[in-house]
Amino acid sequence: MSKKAMIKITLKEEVLDPQGKAVLSVLKSSGYNNIKDVRVGKYIELFIDSGTENPRGSLDEEVKEISEKVLSNPLIEEFKIEIK
Repeated sequence: MSKKAMIKITLKEEVLDPQGKAVLSVLKSSGYNNIKDVRVGKYIELFIDSGTENPRGSLDEEVKEISEKVLSNPLIEEFKIEIK
């Protein structure tokens, strides 16, 4: 049986987002003047074989560890995990 972990990674609120500002500029120049702000992030899906033994502990703990150590930069990014 396999499970899917969905991870949304975004910049922390206090971190400037130059990519988001660039997207906002394009939207405004395209006539979308009602858009107030844009923040750009990452969305990652992990497909996990839950039938194998996990020496690292629970699936939740493993996905959190992967998100902290591999997928994000905890100094400037935060993440949310959903497992189905």
